[in-house]
Amino acid sequence: MRLLIVEDDAMIAESVLDALRGLGHAVDWAEDGRAGELALGNDVYDLVLLDLGLPKLDGLSVLKGYRASGGSAAVIIMTAQDAVNDRISGLDAGADDYLIKPFDLNELAARVRALLRRRAGNSRPVYVHGALTLDEVAHAVTLRGVSIPLVSREFSLLRALIEEPGKIYSKAELEEKLYGWNEEVESNTIEVHVHNLRKKLGAEQIVTIRGIGYRLAAAV
Repeated sequence: MRLLIVEDDAMIAESVLDALRGLGHAVDWAEDGRAGELALGNDVYDLVLLDLGLPKLDGLSVLKGYRASGGSAAVIIMTAQDAVNDRISGLDAGADDYLIKPFDLNELAARVRALLRRRAGNSRPVYVHGALTLDEVAHAVTLRGVSIPLVSREFSLLRALIEEPGKIYSKAELEEKLYGWNEEVESNTIEVHVHNLRKKLGAEQIVTIRGIGYRLAAAV
């Protein structure tokens, strides 16, 4: 999943970045409202974490403009403004959830997971594809009931594939889901992750569509 943080407080932003990247998300960071507005124009995000008290353009204006332009990503407002009217304004402008600073990073992660599941039409945090099971909350994968240990990027790649098991993902699409702006990506990074997943899950579990990309094998 690709997420955007729009936050001018570097300490908060870096903590959230580390937490969400640790869960395997690709996360970008915009430090003011104008930068956030520009980033949202790319229409690549699944979820946005938006501060209200931003320099250059306030968060509420960013949100209103984004929704007015047809932006459909889930939005969680993160703010120290805890007055009821502020919360009502944010939700009426199109926010999906609201977190008051300071907040617990584990709670933030849980809210992110819940919103992403709802947006994907999956209310359960567990994906099942044949003998393969992926549990988002436990960050666990099993194959035929046997636990398969995966590192963060491998888990993220498998999650992308199992969310839409019939879809063929190009290398570029997978890079976009796994990596943020400032993260260096080697030319063969996706191939390496696919190779490692095949070693752990079995070569037959991930199918290469020559010249196009990758998908999960049909469930059996």
